[in-house]
Amino acid sequence: MPYSLDTARTLAEPLVSSFFKTSEGDWCSKRRYYTLKSGDVQEVVSYLNIRFLPAGTAELTDLHQLHQLPEQTALICGAQITWESNYIHTQRKPVSGSTLFGISGSTLYRDRGFSTAKPVTANFSFREPRTMVLKTAYDGSSFEEEIKLIGESTRTRQTIVSRAGQEIMIGQYLEQRC
Repeated sequence: MPYSLDTARTLAEPLVSSFFKTSEGDWCSKRRYYTLKSGDVQEVVSYLNIRFLPAGTAELTDLHQLHQLPEQTALICGAQITWESNYIHTQRKPVSGSTLFGISGSTLYRDRGFSTAKPVTANFSFREPRTMVLKTAYDGSSFEEEIKLIGESTRTRQTIVSRAGQEIMIGQYLEQRC
C-alpha cells in the first residue's frame, strides 16, 4: 500500500538529513560519461567538498528566495557542494563551481541544474536509507540519478540522461573520501 504524501514527507526528511550529514566531507570522484549514440567515453576526476546545511542557514535562505517559495515552505536541511573537475585525455581546462541543495518534503531544490545555471527542482526518494534517487526534468531533458553510500568512505553514483524519451548519456561515478 503506498504512503500518503504527508507520510512520505515525514519519512523522507530524517533520511535525507542523515544522508547529507553522512556525505559531508572531502571526496575524490572518478567519473565516466558514456554517450550512447556515438559510443564516446569521457573520463573526469573531480574533487568535491560536501557541507551539510541545517535549517536556517544563510545559504538555505538564499535558495528559498531564489525559488520564490512561500514563507510557510521551510527548507529543513541541505548541502553545499563545491568541486574542481579535471578532464582526462583532453585539452580541456579544469572546471570548478558549486551547487546548493535544499529539502522540503520530498522535493530537492537546487540553485542550478546539471546543464543549466537556472534553479531547478527534483523529486527524491530512498530505495533504502543509504540509497537516494533523484528525478529531475527541464529543457526537454530528464535526469535520473542514484547515489549510494557504501560504508563510511565510498559512494557510487549513476546518472541517466534522456531526451524525448530516449536515453542519450550515462554517467558513472566512484567517489571515495580523500
